Amino acid sequence: SELIIEAIIEDFAAKSALWKKIDGWAPKECVFATNTSSLSVADQAAVTGRADRFGGIHFFSPVPMMKLVEVVQADTTSKETATALLDFSKKIGKTAVLTKDTKGFIVNRLLIPLMLEAARLVERGVATVEDVDVAMKLGAGHPMGPFTLSDSVGIDVIKLITDAWHEAEPENPLFNPCKLIDDKVAEGKLGRKTGEGFYKYTK
Repeated sequence: SELIIEAIIEDFAAKSALWKKIDGWAPKECVFATNTSSLSVADQAAVTGRADRFGGIHFFSPVPMMKLVEVVQADTTSKETATALLDFSKKIGKTAVLTKDTKGFIVNRLLIPLMLEAARLVERGVATVEDVDVAMKLGAGHPMGPFTLSDSVGIDVIKLITDAWHEAEPENPLFNPCKLIDDKVAEGKLGRKTGEGFYKYTK
């Protein structure tokens, strides 16, 4: 195999264990790519013997419909590997953008703080969930509001990412935990997948 793409649970320990196992039998020339949306590509690469042939290739859900792919080039990723991942993305009909290995890359680095600040607006009584969504759709041209998007992604996923980023950079106010998000997760109201999040859904 020339390329192996990992797309398991967003957990560093699980991904590291998988990469160590695959690294033991995959051909040395094989390129590894993680589909992580929030974890460090360099840290994953470090558990293998091929950091130069290790990069990120972040697909967006639902993959058949979403055209974008973020190709992540860590400091240890060779230019040849980054180019190979860009070429692969184009071959499968995706539009690829190249990003450095930073928390959230491009899309989630902008989206997660937006979702958190939307929740804080509601917490402070500035506006309702519904009005925030309408405002961002009609005022900013977003296809869906931040709360509809949160329900689609999974509120637990947003909390998982936020908690990890806050632990790594506790001084960064963008990553401060949000009580409204935490409460939804504690109540098991995770979004569409549980039938209720910020909105209620009928099957």
